[in-house]
Amino acid sequence: MRSTGIRRTVAALGVSALALTACGGNTDDSASGKTRITVNCMPPKSAKVDRGFFEEDVAAFEKQNPDIDVVAHDAFPCQDPKTFDAKLAGGQMEDVFYTYFTDARHVVDINQAADLTPYVKELKSYGTIQQQLRDIYTVDGKIYGVPRTGYSMGLIYNRALFEKAGLDPDRPPTTWAEVRTAARKIAGLGGGTVGYADYSAQNQGGWHFTAELYSQGGDVVSPDGKKATVDTPEGRAVLQALHDMRWTDDSMGSKQLLVINDAQQLMGSGKLGMYLAAPDNIPILVKEKGAAYEDIAIAPMPGGRATLVGGDGYMVSKKASPAQIRAGLKWLDHMFLTPGDGFLGDYARAKRHDAPVGLPEPRLFNGAANAKDQQVKKANANVPVGNYQPFLDGNASLDMKIEPPHAQQIYSVLDGVVSAVLTKEDADIDRLLKDASGKIDGILARG
Repeated sequence: MRSTGIRRTVAALGVSALALTACGGNTDDSASGKTRITVNCMPPKSAKVDRGFFEEDVAAFEKQNPDIDVVAHDAFPCQDPKTFDAKLAGGQMEDVFYTYFTDARHVVDINQAADLTPYVKELKSYGTIQQQLRDIYTVDGKIYGVPRTGYSMGLIYNRALFEKAGLDPDRPPTTWAEVRTAARKIAGLGGGTVGYADYSAQNQGGWHFTAELYSQGGDVVSPDGKKATVDTPEGRAVLQALHDMRWTDDSMGSKQLLVINDAQQLMGSGKLGMYLAAPDNIPILVKEKGAAYEDIAIAPMPGGRATLVGGDGYMVSKKASPAQIRAGLKWLDHMFLTPGDGFLGDYARAKRHDAPVGLPEPRLFNGAANAKDQQVKKANANVPVGNYQPFLDGNASLDMKIEPPHAQQIYSVLDGVVSAVLTKEDADIDRLLKDASGKIDGILARG
């Protein structure tokens, strides 16, 4: 699943419906001396600050590259799963188009992505992107896309509640046993305080089950993608921990079937100790839900084994001309792939507009490029970066695992498993996992 808006606001990179006229358009206008490219995921007019940044950066790019004409489209969201395949099949997709990490192989499988392999040598920043993110858009040794952002799951927690419960906020839980202990102490504060919250509806329960399974060293499907691997000791450990916190400790509250907004509301109101999320939740908690930056911290995924990663990037239409491919890569380089600059990296500009600077993610680059990006970010930080250091330190030793194939279908199955455990004290964990395994096998067999 996508996270909640890897940028400054939830709306920042989701988008409104400017007209979709000439949405696909693969005419490069070479006769006029210019190469024309259409791009998507421009912030909506309602997100005035981000829209202004985007337009400013496009104008700067066109000034530097007078032979390229960029036509930006917005839509809400950046990618609508209900229309994504239809736009691809109908030739209506932009020349340079936004995708979630989980879409990369699918777009290649249906033969709608341009092979960028011969061109990436012209993309000066490509080698500075983290290898594990580049690999997501590499299929059978060929490059079909360029990452733009990445996120990883961690444990968001309320430092103020930790202190009230006698816990050290500078030493957050690192194991699920420690999470259980901390949740019990926080719930013991009373007054409707919840120690730990988890999702169990709208496919979000399956998403979190997957993240928690990764953290235990397990997986959802086999390496070859053909069989379910949820009916395992690791899968049972995930569900048993949730069952025990819910029914034995009463540390998860009585209201269940929660989704992300429910957890954010609880955390923002100071009534929740911990929940799993990516760092991009933090400004939402502050700007929309009433929390204070000083109180909100994030730790790495408990368990010490792995964490779920996600993110997005851009691919290029199969119909794009070589000139459009080159122009599109230049545009991506300018907008998103220059450390400390561009739409996502101009931290000085973001700070001037009171956007949060200093969050631990997204981290796109490696080596010297990452060092430069982090240096500029640190110089302009306006949030308590020390609250996020445990997350950065812990992530260094975790495996980063992308979501499983057919993620949404699988999450729908696992939603039922998690919701049963959290709403029925006598839920049969073994039976739930066995049934889920069979259903997932069926999804995988259908391809």
